[in-house]
Amino acid sequence: MSWFFFALICLLGWGFADLFYKKGTDEDDRYSHLKIAVWVGLVMGVCAFALFPLSETLKEDFSLVSFAKMSLKYSPASLCYIISMVIGYAGLRYLELSIVSPVQNASGALSAVFMFVYFLCVGRIASFTDEFGVLDIVGSALIVLGVIALAVVEKKLTDKEKDIPKEERKYRFGALALLFPILYCVFDTVGTAADGIILDGEAGLGIGEIDVIILYGITFFVAGLICYIYLRIKTGSFYNPFAKSERNKGIAACCEEFGQVFYVYAMASKPMLAAPMVASYCIVSVILSRLIIKEKLKASQYACVISVIIGIVLLGISEGLAE
Repeated sequence: MSWFFFALICLLGWGFADLFYKKGTDEDDRYSHLKIAVWVGLVMGVCAFALFPLSETLKEDFSLVSFAKMSLKYSPASLCYIISMVIGYAGLRYLELSIVSPVQNASGALSAVFMFVYFLCVGRIASFTDEFGVLDIVGSALIVLGVIALAVVEKKLTDKEKDIPKEERKYRFGALALLFPILYCVFDTVGTAADGIILDGEAGLGIGEIDVIILYGITFFVAGLICYIYLRIKTGSFYNPFAKSERNKGIAACCEEFGQVFYVYAMASKPMLAAPMVASYCIVSVILSRLIIKEKLKASQYACVISVIIGIVLLGISEGLAE
């Protein structure tokens, strides 16, 4: 299966994850984002331990020292991802999904630029750009422009409501609430760029795809455990993630891990093309928010969505012609 289909499956998985993150977010629960983190850590931890026997690297030379070294190598990416995701969960309390997701995922475009600079510096850029055709370049450009334009549109929507009383605003905290997806974007940009570098076969750090899934899963499991303990201390009671009311959080976590698996393989193959395409999962989020949560979209938002869809189609055609 090619990088394109890995990226396509990933963006569908993460698009549905965003939907259920929003459905599982309680605007009146100040700890809602931490409860989501507990669920994601639980699912990723279980998957990481289940995949442990498949890691050739860990099977050949497993010790606490070697595992600690691998974890240290991947820590810049995993920590940035975890921080960005928890910030993103918090932002869902204050903004609608159709706003949060596009602003957050401008990181796909930025990380592609960072990776271009890195591979240029290490002399590996030719091995990537030689494989780029006209359709790849045009398709990626449409995706990047569509995602960034959608983020700009959402920013303007919040600015228009500055003079409206807070209790009547659709976007409860106006532009101030955009700090959440913007911070997500910053940390996710670093994490995605780090993934592209780490997974590169020649100039990377020698960590395989399965190893990345395992390391990230265990790191998030630890983060989720810390959140669980923190909730116990702050609320004075044990959080039950398996309660019926927490079902959407569990579904979101499963969709997140499903997408994560395919994301790793897409990034390992063609990181500079996969990064912006995967980031376009915000388009799936926007469409789902319209169909299921009934968030209304404007003509400018639809134009951005169409731009990204055309870009994805062009990448698919390019990949089909290359096979």
